[in-house]
Amino acid sequence: MTTLTIDIRDAQSQLLQLFSLARQGQEIVIAENEVPVVRFVPVSNATQRRTAGLHRGAMRMHDDFNDPLPDEFWLGNDA
Repeated sequence: MTTLTIDIRDAQSQLLQLFSLARQGQEIVIAENEVPVVRFVPVSNATQRRTAGLHRGAMRMHDDFNDPLPDEFWLGNDA
């Protein structure tokens, strides 16, 4: 991916052109007073849909999950 650095004042008048370049895969860095401030890159689409229940059983919740936490937790005491 190539990078194009452009000053904020120039970017304002060229926004549509910068948008087109970013969609083609070019990274645009917008600078203010020669200091990089913003990176303008295309958003990649998810190539694969998520599958619910794919890792069923991989995690478990302890029986005491809903029990109140001990006072030592809230007071910061090392017990």
